[in-house]
Amino acid sequence: METLLSTTQIQAFLPHRYPFLLVDRIIDLTPGQRIVGLKNVTINEPFFQGHFPGMPVMPGVLQIEAMAQTGGLLLLNQIAEPEKKLLLFAGIDEVKFRRPVVPGDTLHITMTLLRFKGRVARLRGEITVEGQAVSEAIITSVLVDRDSLTTG
Repeated sequence: METLLSTTQIQAFLPHRYPFLLVDRIIDLTPGQRIVGLKNVTINEPFFQGHFPGMPVMPGVLQIEAMAQTGGLLLLNQIAEPEKKLLLFAGIDEVKFRRPVVPGDTLHITMTLLRFKGRVARLRGEITVEGQAVSEAIITSVLVDRDSLTTG
């Protein structure tokens, strides 16, 4: 399995860092169409301390975030000056969770671009583990200038 983008290369596109970077590498990329990322889930994930003690399960909301980060890489790979842009959540639809994600699972995160018009993108996401469906969603994102966001 060839790595097209390593963790270091992913960090050049996404602002997320440990413990919130939820895609380890990209193994397939068709610009403007589709991307496949991997996330190796280990018992050392910080969220397992409280979700749930004695029965560790990856929260569904973090599976959706892993989809969003992977989809962000697809979108940022096709625009000029991606380092000056961010993608923000605008909506999540048709979410389904099919089975729990547990330590030892390797998530295969597939994002397919449905539409990218103006600053708004809509993507279909699916996570599988060993070929079995784990979760799916339709994610809507908005492209913004990094400089437009302020803290304080």
